[in-house]
Amino acid sequence: MHTNHATASPPAPPTLLFITILLIALNLRPMLASIGPLLDAMKQDLSISYATASMLTTLPVAAMGAACFFGFAIAARFGMRRTISFSLLVLALATGLRFFVDSSASLILSALAAGLGIALIQCLVPAIIKGNYPTRIAAMMGFYITAIMAGASLGSAVSPWFASFSAWRGGLGNWVWLAIAALILWAVFSRRWYLPAQSVSKHESTGFWQYSRAWQLAMMFGLGTAAFVCVLAWLAPYAMENGMNAQQGGLLMGYMTLMEVVAGLLFPALAGRSNDRRLVLISLCLLQAIGFFGLMLAPHISLWFWATLLGLGVGGMFPMVMIVTMDHQEDPIMAGKLAAFVQGIGYLVASIAPWVAGIIRDQLASFDMAWLMLAVGALVLLLLSLSLTPSSYAKAFSPALRPCTQA
Repeated sequence: MHTNHATASPPAPPTLLFITILLIALNLRPMLASIGPLLDAMKQDLSISYATASMLTTLPVAAMGAACFFGFAIAARFGMRRTISFSLLVLALATGLRFFVDSSASLILSALAAGLGIALIQCLVPAIIKGNYPTRIAAMMGFYITAIMAGASLGSAVSPWFASFSAWRGGLGNWVWLAIAALILWAVFSRRWYLPAQSVSKHESTGFWQYSRAWQLAMMFGLGTAAFVCVLAWLAPYAMENGMNAQQGGLLMGYMTLMEVVAGLLFPALAGRSNDRRLVLISLCLLQAIGFFGLMLAPHISLWFWATLLGLGVGGMFPMVMIVTMDHQEDPIMAGKLAAFVQGIGYLVASIAPWVAGIIRDQLASFDMAWLMLAVGALVLLLLSLSLTPSSYAKAFSPALRPCTQA
């Protein structure tokens, strides 16, 4: 069916593609997750405020949103293989730069560059998965998303250990080796995989702007991701304010992101038992709300317990919103367009949250109002979930934006 198979080299083993995709996915979060546990040392060395530090999370997440609107256009011009090679190279260079940063400006520049690299990869990898594993898309997407969250867990837990023998710059910069490994594997073998040629028009996302259901799904993705990135940025500093050292704060973060990995596997499997996903969505919203209220009102009970609830609630929400989004469109191209719209708007919404939380911490010398804001966000997410009945999926979009699955 795909004409570019005729001129390609013999196909590389599917297992090798699987390993390469997982290795690439592991690179997509350490750049964000390594900041929190090392923030104390960075603040002392560079004299940066919480609001400035929040830019290290806000800018990359905003880049992830923007790339959903131009990522496919870049791949159409330069090809998917070169675009991902370039993105991995940018990510490696930006991470390596962190060995040498001497100001908040250079640190923020490295975050923005890395964020653009990550953003393009995140935009394109699902299409590669769909092209190479047409009968196992759900399982492969599950492994891919789980590997992304495992990368966050590694970034939180291992960065303080790197820093113990190479200071905070080494804690951030030593992730360059993981990026180089992914780049080498991709460069050597990617010619032997099917990389879908871009047939999507340059207006790939605009069809959904006028539909309230598309905005509803985008806001759900935005609120869920806001909770994820805020916890990634601020849980370790908050734990250190409550008596933990950097190593313990990093382990707490690592544990919480491990719970996200568990949730990313568990809740989609539970949701697969029924076409109605609302019970799982509501459960995840309640876990988030209780976790954030717990951090605000009773951190002394156990930060580990609240981190467990948050990890499960936040970790399950990311794949679940994507699954519900895909439920709305049977046709893969239309599903991809809707997913691009939902992630594009969602990441832009989510990028504001760490910055607002940083300002709150600077002004009030406390994270309590930030946790309250996120708890309320979880309750709004719950309300948005209530109307997602399976019967509403087909009515949500006009006939032009409904499945067209004729052969």
